[in-house]
Amino acid sequence: MNKFATILAGGGGTRFWPLSRQEVPKQLLNISGNDIMLNDTIERFKGIIPQENTVIVTNRTQAVLLESIMHSSVSKNNILIEPVARNTAASILFAALSIEKTHGDSLMVVLPSDHHITDEEQFRLTLDEACTVAMERDKIVTIGIRPVFPSTGYGYIAYDKDPISINPVAIYDVAEFVEKPNFKKAQGYLASGNYLWNSGIFIWKTSVIIDNFKRYLPRLYKSMLPISDGLGTDQEDAVINQIYPTLQSISIDYGILERSDEVVVLSGQFGWNDIGSWDALGAIFPPDESGNIIKANHIGIDTRNSIIYGNGRLITTIGVDGFIIADTGDALLICPKDNAQAVKDIVDILKEKGMTEYI
Repeated sequence: MNKFATILAGGGGTRFWPLSRQEVPKQLLNISGNDIMLNDTIERFKGIIPQENTVIVTNRTQAVLLESIMHSSVSKNNILIEPVARNTAASILFAALSIEKTHGDSLMVVLPSDHHITDEEQFRLTLDEACTVAMERDKIVTIGIRPVFPSTGYGYIAYDKDPISINPVAIYDVAEFVEKPNFKKAQGYLASGNYLWNSGIFIWKTSVIIDNFKRYLPRLYKSMLPISDGLGTDQEDAVINQIYPTLQSISIDYGILERSDEVVVLSGQFGWNDIGSWDALGAIFPPDESGNIIKANHIGIDTRNSIIYGNGRLITTIGVDGFIIADTGDALLICPKDNAQAVKDIVDILKEKGMTEYI
């Protein structure tokens, strides 16, 4: 069975503002110092999925830049461009129908484009095991991450205590998907030992996920069929532009994963981190002796436990503890690290005020 990777690369990365912008979101930035996050993602599954079998779903705003800097192994024909954002369910169905139309029933691995993984060898081992499970069973397979602290920034997966199988790896029925909890609930999840972080990595046969769309999101499935029929024809762009704005906007989690009885999870431990906001940079860069992560021209006095990012202009700090300071030349962000998740609210305010040059 053919294996394909589908990378969701259309997000705006609003919690990483002001560095991440609509036209150049964080997945197209070189944050790690190695390569842009999208290319790091493609390189990560090398040896498990042919890199030329990479399908990227993005939006029209980002497509031109993405095509110019993406991994050389990926064909431009494998870039699916959404004219408007309609959340992850539409993106995934778009990719599944495209893969199945061209290659028949295939194994499909869905990956976010902006995660950081330190142990890539272990990641490949775990992904290979998950692919085996998905090929042998008509199940929706997800990889959960064993939590190491009570995170309030991640969703969680509750799973049954007894595995349904231990060969080739222990897999468990999913009891429920849980949204980002408050700190007290997160502490309880960690203590119970029965919760995993939701990595957003999913593995399934295209036939399995399409059947789930037919069952749980029939309106979205039926609305998408004209797009599927138009793929590869001279009417492709016109049909996509006509139909896509009318599609139901819903996440794959709400639409299918939380409703389907076919979801199983296996546990992964490979140094995973969703670099979703500024306070996650510690997963990439070790703090200095004062607990600071400095990526700037910076002079500090009595500055501790802070993240300071700049683009060349001198940043000076005195008596700063636990803050994020991010300067991109045209915008400056200053906020407590504890409020890192709220940065996206600034982007919402900028939209409301029509200050689109900053987003």
